[in-house]
This record gives sequence, structure tokens and C-alpha cells, in this order.
Amino acid sequence: MQKGMHTHRERCVRAVRSKDARFDGWFFTAVLTTRIYCRPSCPVVPPKPENMTFYPSAAACQQAGFRACKRCRPDTSPGSPEWNQRADAVARAMRLIADGVVDREGVPGLAARLGYSTRQIERQLRAELGAGPLALARAQRAQTARLLIETTSLPMAEIAFAAGFSSIRTFNDTVREVFALSPSGLRTRAPGRTAEPGTRPGASGTPGALSLRLPFRAPLNPDNLFGHLAATAVPGVEEWRDGAYRRTLRLPYGHGIATLTPKPDHIACRLTLGDLRDLPVAISRCRRMLDLDADPVAIDDQLRTDPFLAPLVDKAPGRRVPRTVDEGEFALRAVLGQQVSTAAARTHAGRLAVAHGEPVDDPEGGLTHLFPAPGALAALDPESLAMPRTRRTTLLTLAGQLADGTLHLGVESDWEETRGRLLALPGFGPWTVDVIAMRALGDPDAFLPTDLGIRRAAQELGLPSTPAALTARAAAWRPWRAYAVQYLWATDSHPINFLPV
Repeated sequence: MQKGMHTHRERCVRAVRSKDARFDGWFFTAVLTTRIYCRPSCPVVPPKPENMTFYPSAAACQQAGFRACKRCRPDTSPGSPEWNQRADAVARAMRLIADGVVDREGVPGLAARLGYSTRQIERQLRAELGAGPLALARAQRAQTARLLIETTSLPMAEIAFAAGFSSIRTFNDTVREVFALSPSGLRTRAPGRTAEPGTRPGASGTPGALSLRLPFRAPLNPDNLFGHLAATAVPGVEEWRDGAYRRTLRLPYGHGIATLTPKPDHIACRLTLGDLRDLPVAISRCRRMLDLDADPVAIDDQLRTDPFLAPLVDKAPGRRVPRTVDEGEFALRAVLGQQVSTAAARTHAGRLAVAHGEPVDDPEGGLTHLFPAPGALAALDPESLAMPRTRRTTLLTLAGQLADGTLHLGVESDWEETRGRLLALPGFGPWTVDVIAMRALGDPDAFLPTDLGIRRAAQELGLPSTPAALTARAAAWRPWRAYAVQYLWATDSHPINFLPV
């Protein structure tokens, strides 16, 4: 698949006729006769080709006067894989919009984070997505509102506030315009909703918790994804419990707890939030951590062209890159993990969390703290850290730069520029920088040729095992080398490769 697919009319028509779910999120089909827009896999009888027109975003469909289909619910489709595999201004802007920046800081805040003028950002987004940042943020607010309307019994005024609307009237008008139903009508039609008043379909037994489904493009192999997160979990901050990965979240308006359970056709997600305004951000960060917007078919097809990787892909297709909900946290943990075992890294991080993280109340289990904020770590006495002096310097320098804003790690980070900044820090070599690029920044082409596990796997498979030769061979895997890393790691018996029991 490729950038601007909505402009390739014949390919779009074929995708709609075949109801191919792989294309959901890549483009949207608007039907001129009914004024409805759908995802490509919509189960209804496809319209005649002459009645189809295609848009790159739900926001563009809404701006053109189309309303969302009640059958296929296009606003609930996985996000476009483009925003995770690109590092240009548009992709970085879309990641920020998903993270709620426009709602919190406005378009000027979005532009400032990207280093562009508001006019430049408006122009670039309209050229590629058919809508500006305000319209894109509005479409996201509508999706959040629908989620809360259908899965909770919250009063509509609270939902409007939580979804980011400035007034009840704007909330009502937007819901009617996008879904052709009033908010109360949308709640009545919610799938699986009982007729009993006051029920909360999708609610868990935990007060204040919301339960929802996170869609993904099949296939998804949960083994290395949840195995990695569970095997490296920081005690008190993360845990594996009753078949689910759980962790604390530091969010713009407060903190939260996410419980994520792999299912055959979705990820079950339960969120306990201190402030409902954090719902869109929490969903976005959970999706990003689990790499749910990836296009596994395109990735695996590319990797299968190498005869040494093909058997690994065929054995367990759909591997994702386990990422993070907090880029700065991951970078600090990467330093703690330098030249020590997984168990030792967890122990170091767990001690820091208990001593310097903010306490969290978890009525369900063993989560006790948020991971320490960079400022809390930067203020530590170096002698209080039980680690080699050089690693203390590395950790505290990184924490200091994250705390004072000298270094910023976020969804909007320019991958190559950030690599350079990290390499300039004391104690940062290529392995540390690339593992941060892969798992924190989200670069799908990050590669670890010096990693011991990768070199061991390469040697067993008959691939070149020296870093230079392996890097040359891996050129054929681009732009998906981070996914090749997952397949190579999976040849080992390390716990990161297995779904916990």
C-alpha cells in the first residue's frame, strides 16, 4: 500500500468490492447517492463504482457532508498505518492530534511542537488529508463521544466535557451531523445494549473503569508483544495478571491504569482514569504501545522475500513491535538495562519506582506507582544509585535534559534528529539509541546489528553475523527492519518471546 491511496480509484474500487479489511483506515468510501461514508470492508452490498468517491480521512468525509455508516462504523476502524511508518510533518502532526494536542493546546500549540507556522501545518494537512487540524481533531472528538455514549451510562454533559467539546450544543450538533442520530438515539442503538435503564455495557466491576475493544489488522501474534511487555515489566508500575498486561499511565490531566487482554479479533482494554478527559490520549497511547495500527500483511510480504526470514514469518505471522506509553520513561529504562540482565534491569527500575515514583491506588492488583518523572530522577544524589558511576552519569544526564526540555522525546520527534541528540549524550552508543528509536520513537526501520540476540539468530540461520555484513544484508528488509528484529529475536527461548501463562 502507498501514500495517497485514495487517489488510486481502481485499486480503491477493487478493495471495496472484495470487502478487504486490510484497507480499513487507509481510505474511506463516500457514497454519492446516500451521502454515507464507509470503511472498505463494509458488509453492505457495494454501491456502483460511479457512485463512489474516496477520501483519505473520516474528517474529510464529514467536511464534505457525508455521515458515518451505521453498519460498518468507519470511525472505529484501525488508524492509518502511514502515521506510524513515516516521520514527515504530516505524520508527526497526526500522531500529535491523536494524542489530544489540538484539544489541549490548539493549532498554535500543534504547530509550535512541530516547528512550523500554523499556516504551513494547515496547508500540508489539507493537501494530504482533505481537512485541517481542527476538523481532524473534531472527528476524533466525535469518535470519543460515540465510545462513551455506547459503553457507559455517563450523563451526556459529562460525555461532552470528557470528549473535548466546548459546549453541550456543539456536542449535540456534531453527533447529529456525523452519525445522523442524537446522542440519546446513538445510545439506544448501541450494539449489545440492554433495555434496562442505567446499565453500562462494556463497564467492568471496578468503579470508574471503562471497557472497550481496540481493533487491529489481522494477523496479530500476541506472543512476543505481550511476552516482551510482561518479561520486562517494572514491579509496581506494570504486571501480568489473569491473562492481561496491566500498567500505570501518566496522562495530561491525571493518572490512569490500563488493563490489556489479547483476544482473537481485538484487544480488550479496560481503563481506569482519574479524569475522563484523558480517555482519547489513553486509547492512543495503548494502541501505540501495542503497535495496533501496523499493516502486518505488507510488512510480512516484504520480509518473506528473504528466504532466511520466510520460514520465521510463515511460522508465526503478524508480529508487532512492543513499544511504550511514555517515550521518556522508556529511554530511562533503556539506560538502566545497559549491560545487565532483564531481571537486574527490572530490579533497578522497580526500586526507583517505589522510592521516587508517585503512588497510585490500584483496587484490582499490584500496581503501586507511576514510573518516576525525569525531574524526580534528575534531583537524585548520584551516590544513592546502586550502579556503576558511568551509568549513573548517563542516567542523570538523560533525566536532566528530559526534565529541562533540552531533549524532548515524543510522538512528534524527528527520528534522525533525535538519534543525533541521543548519540551526543555520555554513555549512549548505537544499540541504546536504536532500541529507543525502535520502541519509543516508533521508527519501523530501526535495526540492532550489534545486539547479541540478533547476532546469535543470524548465525543460526546462516545470515552474516558481523554488524557491518548483517546491516548490508538487512537493506532488503527496509523499511521494516524493526519487525525483522522481532522475528530474529523469536528464534531464542527467552521469556520475551512467549505469551505468559
